[in-house]
Amino acid sequence: MNRRKNHGADGQYMDPSRWMVTFSDLVMLLLTFFVMLLTMSSMDQKKLKEIFIYLREAIGELEFAGARGITDIANFVRQYSETHVSYVIDRRLLADLFIPLVEPGENFEQRLKDLSELIDITDDERGIVFSFQENILFNPGEARIKHEAFPVLDVLAEAIDSCPNDILIMGHTDNIPIHSGLFLSNWELSGYRGLSVLEYFLKQKGLSPSRFSVGGYGPSRPLHPNDTPKNRALNRRVEIIFKHAQGV
Repeated sequence: MNRRKNHGADGQYMDPSRWMVTFSDLVMLLLTFFVMLLTMSSMDQKKLKEIFIYLREAIGELEFAGARGITDIANFVRQYSETHVSYVIDRRLLADLFIPLVEPGENFEQRLKDLSELIDITDDERGIVFSFQENILFNPGEARIKHEAFPVLDVLAEAIDSCPNDILIMGHTDNIPIHSGLFLSNWELSGYRGLSVLEYFLKQKGLSPSRFSVGGYGPSRPLHPNDTPKNRALNRRVEIIFKHAQGV
C-alpha cells in the first residue's frame, strides 16, 4: 500500500521527503536576508552612503559625489579626502573651481572652457593630483614661471594654506631630447620646473617648506604615447599633489 501511495498518476515513484529541498532553500534565503540586515545595521553610516552612491552611479563615468556646494579648491580637497573613495572628476566641477581665474566679459564661457582643458584633476596612490599643462605655467624649454600663471598658483596656494595635506610637486616632459644651453636633459628641465613652482609657494606666498617635496620625472611617466604633437603637449606638465594622509 505504501508503495502505491508513493507513485503518481503516471506510475512514477514520488519521494515523500522531496518538499524538504524546497523548504531548506527557503530557510537559507531567509537566513541570508537577515544576515544582510544585521550587517547593514552595524556598518558605518558614512561608508554605507558611499556604497549606495557608487552603485547608483555605476553605469558610465562617476562624478565626485560631494560636488554640490563646492566653491573653492580647499573645500573640494577636504570633502574629497573625507570620502575615502575615488571618483572621476566631472569637467563641470573642474571649470567651476577655476572661475576666479577668468575675468568676466566677452567669451567668458569659452575662455573658462579653454582654461579647464589645460588643467586636470585625478586621484592616484600619491594623492589628489592637480595637473597643469606646460603652456599654462612655462614657455617651451624654460623653467621660469610666466607672469600670467601667477593667479593660477595663487588659487592653489590658498588651498594649500587651508588644507593640512603635505604637498608633492613633480615636473614632466615629453621624450624629445632638449636642445638648450640652460638644461642638460629633460630630467633636469622637469626638476627645475618643479623647483620654480616650489620657490613661488615659499618665497611669494610664505607657505611652510616642511610640507613640500619636489622632483622631476622627466619623460619617464607619460600620460599618452609620445607619437603626436598633441600627445607630447599633454605629457609636458607639472603636477601639484595634495598627498593622502597616512592610513587613508
